Amino acid sequence: MATKTTPKDRSNLVPFSSRLETGRALAEDVWSIFNAANLPADCINLGQGYMNFAPPKWVTEAAEEALNSVAANHYSHPKGRMRLRQAIKKVYGPQLNRDLDVESEILVTSGANEGQYSVFTAFLEPGDEVICFEPFFDQYLPSITFNGGNPVYVPLHPPANASGKFSSDEWKIDADELRRAITSRTKMIIVNTPHNPVGKVFTRKELETIAALAEEFNLLVMADEVYDCLVFDGKEHVRIATLPGMWDRTVTVGSAGKSFAATGWRVGWLIGPEYIIKPTLAATTRIVFCSNSPLQEAAAAGLEQVQERKFFEQQRAEYAERRTIIAKAFDDLGLPYTMPEGTYFVLLDISKVKFPEDYPFPKSVLGRGRDFRACWFIAIEIGVSSIPVSEFYCEEHANIGEVYGRFSFCKDVDTLHQAAERLQKLKQYIV
Repeated sequence: MATKTTPKDRSNLVPFSSRLETGRALAEDVWSIFNAANLPADCINLGQGYMNFAPPKWVTEAAEEALNSVAANHYSHPKGRMRLRQAIKKVYGPQLNRDLDVESEILVTSGANEGQYSVFTAFLEPGDEVICFEPFFDQYLPSITFNGGNPVYVPLHPPANASGKFSSDEWKIDADELRRAITSRTKMIIVNTPHNPVGKVFTRKELETIAALAEEFNLLVMADEVYDCLVFDGKEHVRIATLPGMWDRTVTVGSAGKSFAATGWRVGWLIGPEYIIKPTLAATTRIVFCSNSPLQEAAAAGLEQVQERKFFEQQRAEYAERRTIIAKAFDDLGLPYTMPEGTYFVLLDISKVKFPEDYPFPKSVLGRGRDFRACWFIAIEIGVSSIPVSEFYCEEHANIGEVYGRFSFCKDVDTLHQAAERLQKLKQYIV
């Protein structure tokens, strides 16, 4: 008679890679927690940085035209479609003071994020260190660790005892702190300007400080400039690649999603010297082979026409109006907040927002920073969602981010007015 045996547990036969742990990939991320599916149906989403309006009609018409052609529905060259590379050369060449080579100095990628990932794949050896300024775009962490690198965090310091409105320029780098972060294993520095989520536009002097260290220690610089077309108040957006000697060690990252309100298109680009672009092309060819063909054509049409249409100037004015609406709402609340010089994010000081200790928070929020609970409370009780900023810090420096919630103003004017009206109900919870 056969002996009955207990079935072996087959739910976890093969262990997953440890890189998923080090890159926080398995943790429930902030985007999953503060998601429309988890929040009330009528909650106004000022958390995630995507628009609730369409790209310009003349750009979407170009997408339709491409979809109705034959060639644009098939594989593109891994470097990107020639029309788009020529358009990037036309717009960015003068800004970089270079006659860009479309064959060797421009690479189209599947969004800015995939482009950055490919640079890490091409240049990082196991144990290489990458310096990130905090708060950092959260995707940097897994992109670095998945490629064997180690992120090293240098915080931007907000002004002490700030009250009312203060400029994003008041978030400062400590040059000595940055120097101390550099070791014999440092390979790269990421410079995100305009900066997400602070809205800081790095000054020429700050970039010169970073550039001098990059030269001294022979470091690659990744210039994440995806918000380059959203700079306000006449502030100068300085491209670090234009500083003396920096073209030779800088890869500049751009994005059609941010430029044309098309974040789902996943079309980005890299610009840099051939010795950076060539191995990155080898990496991106094996990761995605090529990017979305018809939407590359649409992005090309967009860049081809921005100057004659003065589109970026018009778009910047529209975003400035949106910024004013959300800023006035925060002025009326009387809470400190960062007035961004670039991007479409505002950081609101939520440290004085009081909520009941026994409030029914979900498990996903409990055990995280205080800002997670405050942002959840605001979303449920006020009906406006935001993103807790401690998510963009390492554990050691998370206390800096716990003070803030990130509110995006990449929404239409009516939505922002509704959000501003709702936010006034927050006064009853401020101590």
